[in-house]
Amino acid sequence: MYDEKVLDETRRWKMQVAKKSTMFQRFSKGAQNKVNAIIPEKVHTIMTESIKKMVQGTLVGSNMTTKMNEGHVVMTLEEKEKWIQEKLNVYKRTAAVEGAGTGAGGILLSLADFPLLLSIKMKFLFEVAAIYGFNTKNYEERVFVLYIFQLAFSSDSRRKQVLRYIENWEEHKEEAKELDWKAFQQEYRDHIDLIKMLQMIPGFGAVVGAYANYHFLDQLGTTAKNCYRLRVFKEKGISI
Repeated sequence: MYDEKVLDETRRWKMQVAKKSTMFQRFSKGAQNKVNAIIPEKVHTIMTESIKKMVQGTLVGSNMTTKMNEGHVVMTLEEKEKWIQEKLNVYKRTAAVEGAGTGAGGILLSLADFPLLLSIKMKFLFEVAAIYGFNTKNYEERVFVLYIFQLAFSSDSRRKQVLRYIENWEEHKEEAKELDWKAFQQEYRDHIDLIKMLQMIPGFGAVVGAYANYHFLDQLGTTAKNCYRLRVFKEKGISI
């Protein structure tokens, strides 16, 4: 049965999330932490506020353009996830085209990639929430979307903390509303910094931009699917 297959996939995904990162990833994160430590707190505050406003703007825009589909009520989990995969394929292609376009333009256009890619990611997450039957007009569901985003683009220690919230959302959702925006922006920025720097190289940047954005959406799609599976199965009384 499809549900049994999905249960197995989700269990394996949870083990992967808890798995220790590679030596290279740990080295990169350590180096980024050292860089963050020497950046003045005032700069961190400015960056945090900028990304906070950017994210909040995309949340509002995505919420306004995402419609709840009443058909999800009678759809099976398999039908929902087939629909989500179709959506994901479209978003991956869109992100790849956007990354190639901005990457081909060198430094200036690559800077524009950050808000554009962020908007694509958020719009995709809102679509996924709607298909699974969660209404993002509710503030707590928009916060849940941000936790999915963090889980997809964070370091080991942060992922484990975020996963605890997601696994027990009903128990933690009030506490989770107090989002740590500084951690949000640092983790996301650190996760994409190296690739996005390569994207600024004229010519080569187009290839990097297309590949990176495609990969980021694929990563986000897998994370989103499994996060909502955890909630769906928990509502059915099935522990994973």
